[in-house]
Amino acid sequence: MRRTMAKAALHTAMNVLFFTLIGTTVLALTYLQTKERIAKSEQEEKLKLISQLVPRSSFDNNIVADTVALRPDLLLGTTSAGLAYRARKDGAPVAVAMEVIAPDGYSGRIDLLVAIQADGALAGVRVVTHKETPGLGDYIDIAKSNWITGFDGKALLAGKDSDWQVKKDGGQFDYMAGATITPRAVVKAVHHALQYYALHREALLAAPVAASAQPEKTK
Repeated sequence: MRRTMAKAALHTAMNVLFFTLIGTTVLALTYLQTKERIAKSEQEEKLKLISQLVPRSSFDNNIVADTVALRPDLLLGTTSAGLAYRARKDGAPVAVAMEVIAPDGYSGRIDLLVAIQADGALAGVRVVTHKETPGLGDYIDIAKSNWITGFDGKALLAGKDSDWQVKKDGGQFDYMAGATITPRAVVKAVHHALQYYALHREALLAAPVAASAQPEKTK
């Protein structure tokens, strides 16, 4: 009796192990098959956003391939490595599009793409992802509002840091009544991104050392 029960238990365990291995293998194969497609899709979406900020006619390099790796930095709001995409025309730097995070949105982090022209003026800003309250925070999305275009052409000016706030706080940026946390977070993140660019301009605009992304050297 005990021997029969032991055999049954072993048989059941072997079946569970077999189906677990099969399931794990299927999941692994599915991941490997879709990983490249997902990565390609993400790059295409990112390129679409970049092209909204940096006109395709203004550069002639492969902006997705000409990248520089960015170390985590408080001014970028990042806790892990990111990328900066560099646009060039006839080898001369045109603009840099950086991955930036506003960590203090109303419902958490807001992922941004901030494009800065070689002269330090903003080419533009786009929201990549956010979890802000629908109807209140959605106006930062270019598909639902033109609020985000208010950054176009803005730059750092000596003694004008106070301008980088919403109008309610004495700055120059509009906001939606009853919803100031979201624009405050975005304005602060963009301001910090400009400060980061000013500190690391030379490294960000440097000619690529190799085909792969190179770690940016922070002095």
